[in-house]
Amino acid sequence: MTDLPVLGLMLGDMTGIGPEISARLLAARTLRSVARIAVIGDARVLELGCRDAGVAPAWRVYPSVATIDWSRDEIPLIDLGNIDPATIERGATSPESGRLTGDTLGHMIELALDGQIDGISFAPLNKAALHRGGWKYHDEHQMFAALTRHEGFFGEMNVIREFATFRVTSHVALREAIDMVKPERIASAVRLAQATLKANGIATPRIAVAALNPHCGEGGLFGDEEIRIIRPTVERLQAEGIACTGPVSSDVIFLKALKGEYDGVVMMYHDQGQIATKLLGFNKGVTVTAGLKTVFTTPAHGTAFDIVGQGKADTGALEQALRIAARMAAARKQQAKVQ
Repeated sequence: MTDLPVLGLMLGDMTGIGPEISARLLAARTLRSVARIAVIGDARVLELGCRDAGVAPAWRVYPSVATIDWSRDEIPLIDLGNIDPATIERGATSPESGRLTGDTLGHMIELALDGQIDGISFAPLNKAALHRGGWKYHDEHQMFAALTRHEGFFGEMNVIREFATFRVTSHVALREAIDMVKPERIASAVRLAQATLKANGIATPRIAVAALNPHCGEGGLFGDEEIRIIRPTVERLQAEGIACTGPVSSDVIFLKALKGEYDGVVMMYHDQGQIATKLLGFNKGVTVTAGLKTVFTTPAHGTAFDIVGQGKADTGALEQALRIAARMAAARKQQAKVQ
C-alpha cells in the first residue's frame, strides 16, 4: 500500500456530473490496488455527489495529506470548506463555481509541487465557468502550466483504448493554427508523445504524424506544408531514433491507428483528432496534460448539464483517468529512484 502513488481527486465543477461520478467510483473501491486516492475539496460537494449517485460510502476528514491513515477503510477527504452547493445553481454555467473550482485546483497544484501528492485527477470542469470566474486562460492546460511555473512545450494528450492523440496546436482559431504549424512545434509534439507514451508503459512508441492538407496536399497541388515542413521534420526525428512516420493523410490515419498500427497520433490542429477520438470513445476517453512536472488527468467528456442529478452518469472515463494518472505517477517515482 505504501508504494502506491498518492493521487488527489477533485470532484469537478459542482454544477455538473463530477460529484456524482466521483462518489460512485469512490464507493466502488475498485482503484484501491492502483493508487492511494485523497479527495481534495468540500465535504458538502461530496455529500451532494453521494445523493446523486445513491451511495453512502464512509469517509474521514483529515487536516492534511500527511496525516492520512491509509490503513483505514474510509475515503480520506481534505475538506477545504470552500464550496456551498446550496448557493450555486446546478446544470448551468456558474462563474462562482468556476472561480471556486480553479481555487481548488490551485490548492492541489501547490500540494503536488510540495511533494504531498504524486498526481492530480479531476472530474469534469467547465472552461467557460473557469474563465468567467477569473481564471483567464484559454483552457485548463494553460492554467496548469502557469501555476506550475512551467517553461517550454507542453500539450494535451487524449487517450482511448486503441491509441492516444497529441496536438501541434490546440485551442486557437483554425486560421491561426495553420500559421503555427512549424518544424519546431511538430518536433516538440512528437518528442512529447514519445516521452508520455513511454511513461504509460510503451517501450518503443509508434507515432504517426498527420498531414495538414487533404490527401497530404496531393503533391503540392493544394498545399505544400507536407513537402516543406512536415516530411523533413519527420525524417529528422527518425534520424534521432524516434519511431515516427508521416505525413499520413487525415482520412486514413485514424483507421490505421484503430487497426493497431500506431500507439500515438500527432495531429496538426484540435478537431483533426478530437472528432475521431470522441466518436470512438466518448465515455471512456481521458485527457492528459502532458509535459508538466505534475501529472494531470481528467475524463475527455464534459459536465453533462443535461443529466445532472439524474443518477445515471457513467464513471468509465473518470476511472480510466485515475488509472492513467496512477500509472504515470508510479513511472515518475520509479524514474526518480534510479536517477
